Amino acid sequence: MPRPIRNSVIVITGASTGIGRATALEFAKQRATLVLAARNETALEEVAQDCQRLGATAVAMRTDVSRESAVQDLARRAISNFGRIDVWVNNAAVSLFARFEEAPPDLFRQVIETNLFGYIYGARAVLPHFREQGSGNLINVSSVVGVTGQPYTSPYTISKYAIRGLSDSLRMELYLDNAKDIHVSTVLPGSIDTPIFQHAANYTGRQTKAMSPVYPAKQVAEAIVGLVDKPEREIIVGQAVYLQLLQKTLAPDLYEPMMAKQVDQDHFQDHKPAPISDGNVFEPMHDYTGISGNWRGTGGITSQDVWEMARETAQKIGLPLS
Repeated sequence: MPRPIRNSVIVITGASTGIGRATALEFAKQRATLVLAARNETALEEVAQDCQRLGATAVAMRTDVSRESAVQDLARRAISNFGRIDVWVNNAAVSLFARFEEAPPDLFRQVIETNLFGYIYGARAVLPHFREQGSGNLINVSSVVGVTGQPYTSPYTISKYAIRGLSDSLRMELYLDNAKDIHVSTVLPGSIDTPIFQHAANYTGRQTKAMSPVYPAKQVAEAIVGLVDKPEREIIVGQAVYLQLLQKTLAPDLYEPMMAKQVDQDHFQDHKPAPISDGNVFEPMHDYTGISGNWRGTGGITSQDVWEMARETAQKIGLPLS
């Protein structure tokens, strides 16, 4: 039986903005005990206070997940304060928009250090504790691009693909150890309305935006909370993601050029040139620290458009799609 959320100690990385912040609030509504981690201490304290107002116990712990010692310290402090950890949500992420050859090597590496090694460090910190207590939920937030890929964000895409592989490997090892009450879940969100696009490093000269259709961060947060009561291997958030996966599976040769064109047209605001920026890859930014990046309703394609593209792809390869 899963431990009730109200009695659970839950660690969330990347909790200061976007999906992490929304997830903290959803758990707070059920009065969980929350350990909130991120680099932006001011924003993190604000989230902790919001969670406390909802009736949760919440503490903010400034943490740079790209440093293993910091993540190990986060786990130790959580256990020292509350005696256990029941759920660990690996969520912290940064991004870089650039053509592959033009991406600065130090930025490229730091995206992977944060997005992938941050998750590895989280798993290494918490799994021994889960094994000792005989239970626990590790939830890794990946992305639709961890299945389908996309241009201009190669380090981000690489990290999100690798997160799925990490989750698969961990589940298999836990199976071999007969650790039936330790669960590893992967979340695959579509394009989500968060400030990651304002925070991303940008070497394209073009202003980025969320690619349509855009889903609210609350939808991802609710999916994450649901995984505590009902663990699953992988969970998709966003109707368009199902259609993208269908297209990628059925006709990758058709899907990839179509996706490349869609990203090139819909992931940028061409009327707004952008200066070269390292974004928040190395240091946190102190603006756009809420849940939303205000990307809902910014135009572009809709879920219906994606469905029509999936239908066209199926027709081209002779597969009926109702």
